[in-house]
Amino acid sequence: MEASPALSRIGLAGLAVMGQNLALNVAEKGFPISVYNRTTSKVDETVQRAQDEGQLPLFGHYTPREFVLSIKRPRSVVILVKAGSPVDQTIAALSDHMEPGDCIIDGGNEWYENTERRIQEVSNKGLLYLGMGVSGGEEGARNGPSLMPGGSHQAYSNIQDILEKVAAQVEDGPCVTYIGEGGSGNFVKMVHNGIEYGDMQLISEAYDVLKHVGGLSNDELAEIFAEWNRGELESFLIEITSDIFRVKDDLSDGFLVDKILDKTGMKGTGKWTVQQAAELSVAAPTIAASLDCRYLSGLKEERENAAEVLKEAGLKEEVGSLAKGIDKKRLIDDVRQALYASKICSYAQGMNLLRAKSVEKGWNLNFGELARIWKGGCIIRAVFLDRIKKAYQRNPNLASLVVDPEFAREMVQRQAAWRRVVGLAISAGISTPGMCASLAYFDTYRRARLPANLVQAQRDLFGAHTYERIDRPGSFHTEWKKSAQKSNAGVGALN
Repeated sequence: MEASPALSRIGLAGLAVMGQNLALNVAEKGFPISVYNRTTSKVDETVQRAQDEGQLPLFGHYTPREFVLSIKRPRSVVILVKAGSPVDQTIAALSDHMEPGDCIIDGGNEWYENTERRIQEVSNKGLLYLGMGVSGGEEGARNGPSLMPGGSHQAYSNIQDILEKVAAQVEDGPCVTYIGEGGSGNFVKMVHNGIEYGDMQLISEAYDVLKHVGGLSNDELAEIFAEWNRGELESFLIEITSDIFRVKDDLSDGFLVDKILDKTGMKGTGKWTVQQAAELSVAAPTIAASLDCRYLSGLKEERENAAEVLKEAGLKEEVGSLAKGIDKKRLIDDVRQALYASKICSYAQGMNLLRAKSVEKGWNLNFGELARIWKGGCIIRAVFLDRIKKAYQRNPNLASLVVDPEFAREMVQRQAAWRRVVGLAISAGISTPGMCASLAYFDTYRRARLPANLVQAQRDLFGAHTYERIDRPGSFHTEWKKSAQKSNAGVGALN
């Protein structure tokens, strides 16, 4: 529609595919929406799509002023532009025409501290602000994403009815909730993406083991992942993996997946997650391993060279000899269990990072509710998130998913298969850094006593950092060298 007869309920600026799709989703739910983009052709394109997709109540505008003034007060304007300075530029252009009580909602993958800075800056003009994580990609934006809005509660209340209609719908409600104050919405989306990195890495390792140790074809892999998607692993990522294995290459013979260059791209949210984990002293080894693998995947030429050099140095491939005597059926079932157990550890790490940040910032995050809004629309949507939701409902102060009674039982039941897969991969020379990191995390976390006593003794010896004892309170320092010399002298005397 071209000219708006009445004021729009909401506005959206930034009409790349995500912005267009979200705007069309809002319009399709019956909320009149104004749209704006600096490049006017994008406005025309979106207006045309609204016509083609069902005469939707979407209205194009060509200047920031005209756009802002077309929206009913208190105005709510969603911006979907590239994170960083483009967001600041868009805010500057729009806020000139906005009035106190109006609200800006940034739907990009923004660094949470930028959102907290902008909350302060726009509040000087009396404006409200939300930083809203949006997950689900282009399809999610059009048909129902998972939404993670944080910032002004009043701003959320102003558009709650719209967000609840636009979000993905699951049996226990829409996949949106008010996350908390400040940059909490962006932070939660960042951790969602970190968990997504871990999930994708673990799935790729399952593929690697099944293909190279199990000798499975793409047709067989497609079937296996489809079958897994009917059980405990049912999820968007498992489902699309099955689909990927079925696609034939239309430029040459064989399957497309085998022709794709093994270099993984990234936008930065995974790196931020690992940096935040380090800042907060939270162990997130599975997510960190997935990030390291993306870095190593980028060294394609170095890896090809290393393969040649080490082959000449006498390194033999063990995969072939191991694959000969393998029981395929058992391997497939073992890998399924290893993937599930590894995944629990990865989610546990993500949730623990969220909890540490929530405590630091006073956000009071509701972890059961986060798991619930991730059940639909988003990239990590999975049946198993319902179990995570229930675990936090049983115990909101759960120290780790690993010690929830139900998950603990599942980990114990699967650990033998998990160890077999990791052991087999190590013997075959196939790297499974995500599964190994998850298993090491599990084995470290479940041990009441670790060799950290030796590390602390070393720190005290060379840096007088002191140590605590297990049998009495207080901190202690020992002159280790002198004591060792005394002991040596005693041993010498005995000899």
